[in-house]
Amino acid sequence: MYEGAVQDLIDELGRLPGVGPKSAQRIAFHLLASDTADVRRLAEALLEVKARVQFCETCGNVAESERCRICADPRRGDDVICVVEEPKDVVAIERTREFRGRYHVLGGAINPIENVGPDDLRISQLMTRLADGAVTEVILATDPNVEGEATATYLSRLIAPMGVTVSRLASGLPVGGDLEYADEVTLGRAFEGRRVVGG
Repeated sequence: MYEGAVQDLIDELGRLPGVGPKSAQRIAFHLLASDTADVRRLAEALLEVKARVQFCETCGNVAESERCRICADPRRGDDVICVVEEPKDVVAIERTREFRGRYHVLGGAINPIENVGPDDLRISQLMTRLADGAVTEVILATDPNVEGEATATYLSRLIAPMGVTVSRLASGLPVGGDLEYADEVTLGRAFEGRRVVGG
C-alpha cells in the first residue's frame, strides 16, 4: 500500500477493465516517471474524449456529433443492419472492408449473472429501426460465447415474425489453428458451417 495521491491513482487505474492491481501499479509508476507534458497530454485527451464523444442517436456507435460517420455516409446500404455488442466490434468488422450496410450497437449482451436483461440493451431502438420495412436482413454479429449466443437467439425470435431475414456470422476454426486444440463448441460450429469446395 502506498499513501495519498499515488494510492489514489493506483486505485483509479485498477478500476479500468483488464487492469489488475499489478498493472495499475506499473502504469502509475510509469506516469510518475513520465514528463509532465506527456501526463498533461494524456489528461487532456481523457477530458476531451468525455467532452466531445457521444453515442450515435441512430445506431449507438461512438460519434462526435448526433450521428456517427457510418450512419451519415449516403453510400452505405440501408437494407442490411449488422447487430454488434459494442462499438469496438464495429471497428473490427469495418477493418475487413466486407460490409457496406449499417450497424446497430446493443451496448452489451444478455447476461443474467451480471443482471443484464433485454431491457438494459438497445433492443427497442433496433425494433424501431426495423418497423418501417426498409431493412431486409439483420446480421447478428454478437460474440460466440454463452451471452452472445443467448442474445442472438433472443433477437432472432423477436425479429423473425417481422419477415426480415435473420443471419448469424459463421464461426468455427481460426486460420492457422490446430484441430486438437479446438473446443467442442468451436469444432461443432465448424462442421455446421462447412462449405462445398471444388467442382
